[in-house]
Amino acid sequence: MAIQVPGKRYGKRLQHSKVFGHGGHAKKSGYSDLLITPLVDMFVIIVLFLIANFSATGEVLMMTKDIQLPEAANVKEVEMHPVVMVSGEQVSVSGTIVGRVEDFSKDEYLNIPALEEKLRDMKKQYEDLHAMAKDDEGGFKGDINIQAHKDVEYSIIKRVMFSCATAGYNNINFAVMTIAGDTPANGTTAQVTQ
Repeated sequence: MAIQVPGKRYGKRLQHSKVFGHGGHAKKSGYSDLLITPLVDMFVIIVLFLIANFSATGEVLMMTKDIQLPEAANVKEVEMHPVVMVSGEQVSVSGTIVGRVEDFSKDEYLNIPALEEKLRDMKKQYEDLHAMAKDDEGGFKGDINIQAHKDVEYSIIKRVMFSCATAGYNNINFAVMTIAGDTPANGTTAQVTQ
């Protein structure tokens, strides 16, 4: 061990400091201390910002090639609810195909039994989930979005609406494209009107 002159001794970090360690002429190290805490704080803020923006501007309706929505002027913002998609060929609920439109046009029933059963299952799942979570405020309100092709016959839409109402979904919203006076038709977004 080397013998040192008595006096103030600074820590290893301050030995090369110009003020405390007389290190103005010392060799600079290739490594520097990285402060992790502010870096982690910055990443947490960025992640929270991205999550907040994603939920605010996220797509509620999935647009497909098979469905061209009708246009409307008076609309409200679309909200997250179960979606019944009616294209020219098939009817589906939240991605599950219920049946073909061609078959439904031949039947003379007022409802679509497969659609009604699927919606009742979804309603029961929703109610069970909220009952387990003891969430009294988030009770079932019966909201549903219908995303139908503009050329689908009214009798099919009427059957879909009747099936939704029978299953307990009484607040029916239709997805439409917004037509505003100045905006071009291509720049429209999906909206819902009641």
